[in-house]
Amino acid sequence: MIQLVRFNRLPAVAVLIAIGHMALVARAEETAQPGGEGQLEFFEKTIRPLLVERCQKCHGPEKQEAGLRLDRREPALKGGDSGPVIVPGEPEKSRLIEVVRYDGDTQMPPSGKLPEDELAALVAWVKQGAAWPAEQGDVAGAVGSAANAAQAATDHWAFQPLTRPAPPAVKQQDGCATPIDAFILHELEKQNLTPATRADRRTLLRRATYDLIGLPPTIAEVEAFERDESPDAWSRVIDRLLDSPHYGERWARHWLDVARYADTKGYVFTQERRYPFSYTYRDYVIRAFNEDLPYDRFVVEQLAADRLPLGDDKHALAALGFLTLGRRFMLNTHDIIDDRIDVVSRGLLGLTVTCARCHDHKFDPIPTADYYSLYGVFASSVEPDEEPLLGMPEESAAYEQFKTELAARQKAFDDYRAQKLNELAASLRAQAGDYLVGLVRQRSGESASDEAMLSLGKGELRPRLLQRWRDYLTRTASAHHPVFAPWHELAAIAPADFSTRSGEIYSRLAGAPDAAKPVNAAVAAALAQRRPATMMDLAAVYSELLAGADKQWTEARAANASLEKLPDAAAEELRQVLYGGDSPTVISDEQGPRLFDRDVKAHLTELKKKIEELEVNSPAAPPRAMALVDAPQPTEPHIFIRGNPARSGEAVPRRFLEVLSRGERKPFQQGSGRLELAQAIANPENPLTARVLVNRVWLHHFGQALVRTPSDFGTRSEPPSHPALLDWLAGSFIDQGWSIKKLHRLIMLSSAYQQASDERPECAVVDPENRLMWRMNRRRLEFEALRDSYLAAAGRLDRKLGGRPIDLWAQPFTARRSVYAYLDRQDLPGVFRIFDMANPDVSNDQRPRTTVPQQALFAMNSPFVLEQARHVVARPEIAAEVDPTRRLQALYRTVLARSPRPEEIELGLRFVNSPPAAADTKLNAWELYAQALLSANEFVFVD
Repeated sequence: MIQLVRFNRLPAVAVLIAIGHMALVARAEETAQPGGEGQLEFFEKTIRPLLVERCQKCHGPEKQEAGLRLDRREPALKGGDSGPVIVPGEPEKSRLIEVVRYDGDTQMPPSGKLPEDELAALVAWVKQGAAWPAEQGDVAGAVGSAANAAQAATDHWAFQPLTRPAPPAVKQQDGCATPIDAFILHELEKQNLTPATRADRRTLLRRATYDLIGLPPTIAEVEAFERDESPDAWSRVIDRLLDSPHYGERWARHWLDVARYADTKGYVFTQERRYPFSYTYRDYVIRAFNEDLPYDRFVVEQLAADRLPLGDDKHALAALGFLTLGRRFMLNTHDIIDDRIDVVSRGLLGLTVTCARCHDHKFDPIPTADYYSLYGVFASSVEPDEEPLLGMPEESAAYEQFKTELAARQKAFDDYRAQKLNELAASLRAQAGDYLVGLVRQRSGESASDEAMLSLGKGELRPRLLQRWRDYLTRTASAHHPVFAPWHELAAIAPADFSTRSGEIYSRLAGAPDAAKPVNAAVAAALAQRRPATMMDLAAVYSELLAGADKQWTEARAANASLEKLPDAAAEELRQVLYGGDSPTVISDEQGPRLFDRDVKAHLTELKKKIEELEVNSPAAPPRAMALVDAPQPTEPHIFIRGNPARSGEAVPRRFLEVLSRGERKPFQQGSGRLELAQAIANPENPLTARVLVNRVWLHHFGQALVRTPSDFGTRSEPPSHPALLDWLAGSFIDQGWSIKKLHRLIMLSSAYQQASDERPECAVVDPENRLMWRMNRRRLEFEALRDSYLAAAGRLDRKLGGRPIDLWAQPFTARRSVYAYLDRQDLPGVFRIFDMANPDVSNDQRPRTTVPQQALFAMNSPFVLEQARHVVARPEIAAEVDPTRRLQALYRTVLARSPRPEEIELGLRFVNSPPAAADTKLNAWELYAQALLSANEFVFVD
C-alpha cells in the first residue's frame, strides 16, 4: 500500500519516507574513488604525460634532483631527501602542490609556472587520492608493447574468436523458454539455486513497455494483456512495442550516451558554441533503430557514410555525427582526434585505446604504434566547409528569406577570406628574404624554437612557412638548382672558414659559366660583386634578388595581364622561386587560413559565427549532416614521443589494431582509411564488436551487464558472469543479420527476463549481487523516462518524432520527449546531474545509480512536476467524476495503471477530505494526492 500523509504537517524527511522513497544516501561516484577505474584512466591520460613533460627531466630514471623520482609509483610516494611530496587526498599538505603553485622559495618547474589547467589537474589528482596503477615496469615492459601483444591476445578471453557454444543440458528443462534459459539455469544449478517465479502480467507489461519505448503502459493496455489467454500474447506485446516509433526514441537515448552526444562544442574561444545541425545525428539514430538497420551497417555508416554509395537518399550522412559531435577541446586538433579514437574504440570495441597515446598500454595489448595508426586515419579526415544537405527543402517564403540572408553572410565571409588570401600570398613573397634570414639564425642557434603557435601577429614569421622554406632548400640541394646551388655550396663551409674559403667560390662565379652546372646569371653577378662575408650577408643578397624579381613581375603584369613569364631568363628563374608550383610561398586555399595573423583569424571567426548563428536560430534552415570527408592527401602518421606533437618519432601506417587482426596486417589503401577501419570493426570475425553490443543490450534489459565494464573488455575487466551465454548471444546476433530487434525479442521471450523481482534471502546469501540472475533486478527510471512518464500521466506528452533540440526548463514547459532536450556541455541543468544523466564530454557505458535527497525534493518542489500534477487531476476521465471514490479510482488507473486497493481508497478519501492547513499551498488536496502518486516508488521504479 502507498503511504500518504499531509505535505504540510510533517518535516521534509518524513514526507520522503511517506511517499515511498528509499533511505537517503550520499552520492557515491566511482570516478572519485582513489584507485577507481576512472581515476586510473585520468592518471594515464592526463597526469602521467604531465609528469613526463614537466618533471621527469630532473626527477626521472636518469636524474633525481633532491633524491626525488617521479616516473614510478613507489619512489614518487616515498618522496625525496626532505620527505614525502605527495599526501594522497590532501593537496594542501602536499609539497608537490606547493612548489608547482609557486607558493614558496622553491618553485617548480624552474622554466615557468604550469598552465592553470595542468595545475588544476594535479590538484584534483592528489585530492582524489593520487591514484597510480600498480607497477608494470618501465614503458618498455608494458603489456601493450609489441613483444607482449601476441601473448596477451592469446590469453585474454575477449580477444578469442566467438565459440558459438551449444546450450548446456539442465535439470529444469521445463524452465527453458529460449536457449538463454539453459545458460542461466546451468549456472544456478551449480549453486543449487532456482530462478524466481514468473512476474504477474501487469509487472511484465510495465517492464517491457519501459524497456522498449520508455513510457508507462496505459490501463487499457494492462487490462487487455491480463485478459489475453492466447499462447502468443506475450510475443505479440513485444512485437507491438518493437513496431512503435517510440522504440527508436528510447534506444537512441541509450546509444547517445555511448556517442557522447551534445548540442554544443564546449569552450571554443569566440566561435559559435552551438552545433547547428547536431539534431540530425540524433534523428538518424532514432530512425536507424526504428528501421532495425543491421548493426554492422549502423557501425559502417557512423564511421564512413561519406564513402558509401548512398544514391539519392543522403540521410545516412548524418550518421557521421558519431565522430564530429564530440567536445572541441579549445580547438586542439590532437585532443579532438583523441576523442574520436576514444568513442570508436570504447564505444564499438570495448577497448581503451587512448591509454596508448603517450606510451604502450599498461594493461592491454595495444602498442603506441596502433594508437597513431588510428590517429592517422582521423588526421586524414576533415570537416567540409559546407555540411551536405539531407534532401532538398520545400520552397517557401521563409526558406527564400533564409537563403537570401545566408548567401549575404556567406559572401561576406568568402570575400574577406579571398582578399586576405591574396594579401597573404603577396606578403609571403615579400618576406621571402626574411625567411632565409630566419633559417640562417636557426642554424646558428640565435632564434627561438619554431614550434607551432596558436596565432601570430601581423608580419611575424610563421613556423609552418619556415618549415616549408627549410623543406624547399632541402629539395633544391638534392639536385643542381641554378638559383640555390651557390647557397648550398657556401652553406657547407664552417663559419670560421667562411671568409677565406668563400672567395674561391665568388671568383669562380665571376668567371666563365659552367655549361654542365649553370648558375643563375643574376645570382652569380651579385655574389661575385658583393662577396658576402657571412651566411647572414648571403641571405640579404638573396632577399634583394627575390624582391627585385617579384617587383619586376608585378610591374610587367600590370602592363600586360596576359604575360605568362618574364622575358629575362635569369629574372624568370628567380620568379619561379616565388611563383613556381613547389614554391614555399604558394599556399593553397586550405593551407592559407592556418597562416593568417590573429586579427584576420578573429574577424573570420566572427563572420563564420554569424553564418552558424543563422543556421542554429532559423527554423527555415534545411537540415544538414555534421559530416566528415577524406582529406585530399592522407596524413602519413608518426608516433608522437610521449604524446608530444613536437617530438615526432617512427612513422607508422594507417591500419587496424594488431590484437584484432588475423594474418598479415595490411595498411589501409582507400583515402583516409575510415571505410576500411569501419569494415574491420563490423567484420563478423572481429571477436569484440558483437560481444560489446549484446552486452550493452543485456545491460538495459536486466539492469546489469554480463561484463560489468561495457566499454572496457580489456585485461582489467572482470570475466563475464556467463561467458558461454555471451558468446552464444553474440553468435546468434550475427547469424540473425545483426538485427537488434531480433535480439530484443530473443532476450525478452526468455524465462529469465520474465522472472519476478522479489527478494529471496536464501539466494541472496549465495549470490548477493544477483550475478547469476535468480531474480529480475528492480530498477529506477532514468531521468528521461521519468520526465516522459510525468507528461504521459498528465495526458500532455507530445509524441512527434525528431526536430531541433528544445530547452526542457524554459517556461511554458515543453511537452516534447526528453530525448529532444537541448544539451549544453558547459551548462547542463543541475537536475540532469541529480538524476545521473550521462556526461556528454565522454563516451558513457552506463549511468551511475544514486539515491540522494535532491531527487525526492525535485518531485516535491519542481514547478514542472507541480504543473503535471495539476494536469493529471484536470484530465477529463478524472475531473468528470463527481463521486470521490470513483474519482480516486480514476486517478490510480491513470497514474499507476491499476485500481486502488480498499485501504488505499480509505487513505485517499481521508487525505482529500481534509483541507490544507497552509494558506499558501500551491496545490489543492486532489493535486497533492496526484503529486504523491507521481512520487511513489511504484511510479518511479520498474520491477
